[in-house]
Amino acid sequence: MRKVLHVGPCDSPGGMATVIRTLAEHPPEGWEAERLSSHAQGSVWAKWRAYRRARRTLVQRCTNEGDRPDIVHFHAAADWSWRRKQRLAHLVHARGIPVIMHLHSGKFDRWLASQSDKRVAEVRRFLHQDGVLGVVLSEGWCTALTPLIGTMSVVPNPVRPTTPSTERDGQHLLVLGRPDPVKGHAFAEQLVTELRHHHPSLTLTLTGIDRTTTPGVKALGWVSEEEKQRLLQTASLMLVPSGYEGQPMVMLEALACGLPVCTSDRLLDVPDTVAVANYGDLEDWKAKVTAMLDQPPTFEAMQAAAAPHHIVKVASAWSERYDSLVRP
Repeated sequence: MRKVLHVGPCDSPGGMATVIRTLAEHPPEGWEAERLSSHAQGSVWAKWRAYRRARRTLVQRCTNEGDRPDIVHFHAAADWSWRRKQRLAHLVHARGIPVIMHLHSGKFDRWLASQSDKRVAEVRRFLHQDGVLGVVLSEGWCTALTPLIGTMSVVPNPVRPTTPSTERDGQHLLVLGRPDPVKGHAFAEQLVTELRHHHPSLTLTLTGIDRTTTPGVKALGWVSEEEKQRLLQTASLMLVPSGYEGQPMVMLEALACGLPVCTSDRLLDVPDTVAVANYGDLEDWKAKVTAMLDQPPTFEAMQAAAAPHHIVKVASAWSERYDSLVRP
């Protein structure tokens, strides 16, 4: 049985950890998968220690014939996330082990465009050497990044099969995301305040943040996987008002269980069944949310939108990528 080792923020809250966990629990046929966390919540020192632990473990595993993975699959965002993963990937690649560089960030193009020509050339050169495969989440991201770093392979994010809900709250908006301004928690609170002038029973649940004084809004902080699933099963509409995203797992998970979604226009490759509102435009969001609450897309349309992301299909795509790197 061949082995793939996933390296990234395995134990940190957020969509990337969900992707890593899903892929590790459902490896391609003929493969077994393990996870190695390279990130920790908390201080800069805590993050540095997590990185150093991951580095030591990688070196040990790459030099131990019985524990040596056949592929190391790195999961990276932009900026320092990319730089840390690239350093680790150099160590692995130098020891003759193929590497996947899986880009999750919705701002990788902007970050890279802000770097020097030398930095861009270095990233491009690294991603296109033998034994390295760069992967992005959608055709739109491939098109956006090609002028900077060349053509990339495309594999979408995976979702597990989910039992759709048949009973939902009447007017319940939901935002799932880490406590980062880019996720749009504050905008969502403004939005529900405006909407409640005409829809006084409307409520909003936020995860990631644990404090709010806005009427009709509940802030839950980080929630368990079980609680997240309960929210996905009972809410009326998922909001994704982010300033940028790679391919938000919360959108895919919502569609998979029949929860309508409204996103900002800053996202690429959004399924047709998802409503799209202008980023930061309260009036446009009010109109789009009201329309979605009044006439949500059909369950069948949402299931069709989620189908390309089913873990069985995504695992099959990864099987092809892994096999292309591992010599018989």
